[in-house]
Amino acid sequence: MKKIVILTGAGISAESGISTFRDSDGLWERHRVEDVATHEAFERDPALVLEFYNQRRRQLFQAQPNEAHRQLVRLEERFDVRIVTQNIDDLHERAGSRHVLHLHGLLTQGRSDRDESLIVDIGNRDIHLGDLAPDGTQLRPHIVWFGEAVPNIEPAAALCEEADLFVVVGTSLAVYPAAGLIHYVRRDAPCYVVDPKEVPVSRKVTFIRDVATRGVTQLVNQLLSEQ
Repeated sequence: MKKIVILTGAGISAESGISTFRDSDGLWERHRVEDVATHEAFERDPALVLEFYNQRRRQLFQAQPNEAHRQLVRLEERFDVRIVTQNIDDLHERAGSRHVLHLHGLLTQGRSDRDESLIVDIGNRDIHLGDLAPDGTQLRPHIVWFGEAVPNIEPAAALCEEADLFVVVGTSLAVYPAAGLIHYVRRDAPCYVVDPKEVPVSRKVTFIRDVATRGVTQLVNQLLSEQ
C-alpha cells in the first residue's frame, strides 16, 4: 500500500471558520503575536495568554470538519495516509483521520510549564491561573510558541522520507521548520500543492489552485481513480 504524507496548514481549516494565524495586518484575533504566542508573553501576562487560548478553544468547539477534512479520510481506503498538520485544532481527528501528527501542539491538551512531555487532555475546558499540571507547575496550553523547539519535526521528517506521494494543503510553506519538510521527500515522489494562492517551491509539483474543499476533493477523486 502506497504511503501518502499530507502537510496541512491554516487554509484547510479556514472554511470551518477557524481563524488563520496571521491576518494581513500581522495580528491574530486583534492581538500581536508577540503578546500571545511566546513564552515571554506567558511569563509577563499569563492571564491574557490563557484567556486568548481559551477563546480559541471555544471557537474550535463551535466549528466542524469541512469537506476537505472528510475527503482526506477517503484516501485511507486505498493508501497508508499520514497527516502532518501545523494546525492546533482537532478537525482532522473529528473527521475520522486515524494518523495525525501535530507539529505545533493541540488546543484540546495542556501541559506542564516545566516539562514539555507532561501532557494532559483538557477537551473543551478553559485553563485558568492556578490550574496545575501533575508536577505542580502552572498548566499551560500544549502549544509550540515562537522561540520554542518543535519536538515532532523529526518524526515528521521521517514520515516524509518514506512518502510515495506528498501533498500540501493550505500552507504557504513560509514557516520553518515545517516548510522544510518538502525537502525530505524523495525526488521521484509526486508532489501536489492545493492552495488558491501561489506557493513558492523549489521542486517539481502539481498545483491545484483552489480553496481546500474543492481542491482536495478534486485531488482525492483523481488519486482514487488512478488506483
